[in-house]
Amino acid sequence: MRVAVIASMKRGLEHFVYRELLSLEERGMSISLFPTKHHTGLYNPKPEWAVHRWHPLLVAALQPVSFLRAPRMYLRLLSEALAVGALVDFALAWYFARAMANADVIYATFGDHKLYVGYFAKRILGLPLVVTIHAYELYRNPNPRLFPRALAACDQIMTVTDYNRELLADRYGIDPGRVDVVRITVDTERYCPAEKFVVLIVAFFVEKKGHDVLFDAIRRLRRDDIEVWVVGDHGPGEPAVDVRALAQRYGVESQVVFFGALGGKALEAAYRSCDVFCLPSRQDSKGVSEGFPTVLAEAMAFGKPVITTRHVEIPRIIDEILVDENDAEGLARAIDHLSRSPEECARLGAKNRQIAEAVFSRRNTARTAAILAGLAASDGPQHIATPPPLATGAGVTPDTSSEAGTHVHED
Repeated sequence: MRVAVIASMKRGLEHFVYRELLSLEERGMSISLFPTKHHTGLYNPKPEWAVHRWHPLLVAALQPVSFLRAPRMYLRLLSEALAVGALVDFALAWYFARAMANADVIYATFGDHKLYVGYFAKRILGLPLVVTIHAYELYRNPNPRLFPRALAACDQIMTVTDYNRELLADRYGIDPGRVDVVRITVDTERYCPAEKFVVLIVAFFVEKKGHDVLFDAIRRLRRDDIEVWVVGDHGPGEPAVDVRALAQRYGVESQVVFFGALGGKALEAAYRSCDVFCLPSRQDSKGVSEGFPTVLAEAMAFGKPVITTRHVEIPRIIDEILVDENDAEGLARAIDHLSRSPEECARLGAKNRQIAEAVFSRRNTARTAAILAGLAASDGPQHIATPPPLATGAGVTPDTSSEAGTHVHED
């Protein structure tokens, strides 16, 4: 069965429309899209779906051709379109009609301009017309003069709620027997509660952050109950790495969620919600290394276990869990170990919180303030006594003299 779907792609397809079309395709229906607007977004048509895009100049140029092919029908529908203020819908219907002619049914996904294009296309082609009514069309319809006429011409009306069905009867006089309540589609199998062990990485998309090592580790585990949350984007100053392409290269894209760059409360929520934080830092091919990654300190302050590498300053602060740089197999073993041991995760999280309080608290800013104030109050540089070396992870003593906290940022 061939379905000519009239939809909007203002920012890609609406997510519920996309899910519905996927479900129709799974039931053997062939989808052709006739968008009233066409831009990319989060949910874009599948490559195998025919998408009939348009341009105003092409639509205008086709009108004389359409008139010559069916002059009486063209003039009759043009007169109607002018009377109800639907000239653009009328012109689009003629433009789409040639490609729609091979369809078995026209499906308008909303009762607005999509329906009106479908209405004129039905008048031109004689195909059955089906529409789904959501909510806004009943309250803020863009063409209230054409709406009742288009509904009357539909071979089937669907709506997503019982209340809408009653409103169609009360306000527009539509026989309830002509209206089926078909609620929005949710893939209940995909959206079922599932136990996932969530590994979070927060980093700019650059080589030294080791995204490829993490994806390789996930590939080696061959466990679909592990999910990677990737927070970050291209950063300044260093060549960017296509991290999304890396996920595809290692065949783990179905287990990776890209959040983009986050900050503030959104980033804090990611830290709180993950099970473990992972940053496989390394020296890149140009010899560039990390300092001590701020995101490690932030994850530790949230009381999270971390998996990272024996890289520059990191082992001086964190003594577990560390793997060698570029060691995907070691990283995989560490992730697998923590995913099977909630008690170990809790122990490491508590230990890391203690380290954060001792090493990364606001006393560091107090020291900066003392240096600045000392220089400002003197005629020259003053020596500030160097504090004793900071304890490493194995035996830190919490700093209780000042408030602990973290500054959350992207990288």
